[in-house]
Amino acid sequence: NSYKKYADARAKKSPCAKNCVCAFLYGGLICVIAQGLKELYMTFLKEDDAGTLVSVTLIFIAALLTGIGIFDRIAKHAGAGTLVPITGFSNAVASSALDAKGEGFVLGVGAKIFTIAGPVILYGITAGAVYGVIYYIVTLIMK
Repeated sequence: NSYKKYADARAKKSPCAKNCVCAFLYGGLICVIAQGLKELYMTFLKEDDAGTLVSVTLIFIAALLTGIGIFDRIAKHAGAGTLVPITGFSNAVASSALDAKGEGFVLGVGAKIFTIAGPVILYGITAGAVYGVIYYIVTLIMK
């Protein structure tokens, strides 16, 4: 308890309102870029294919920016805005791969690439399954 008081007294205070606004603006900007890409891709693809290509493009761009060190600089300003699911997931996977590359491709990158993203996948699937069971039960009751 005394350590918590000590840490709280010395911790830098987070500007919550500013962080929320930045996350909203940067996250929105990423979504606007994605929509622009979709509109561009729909000039020569069907809508479903264009949507898939947008996802692939965002994953590629986020991984590339992570690899060359730009994503982290953007994230310092954007905060949670860069966690728009697909870019944040791509960054998490690419970061883990970069951190483990010194240990080799098999025991390093191969073994540790999903270190951060693994729990996201696990809990996302679990939450989806729980929601599905609840939805199924509710639809049975409502009949």
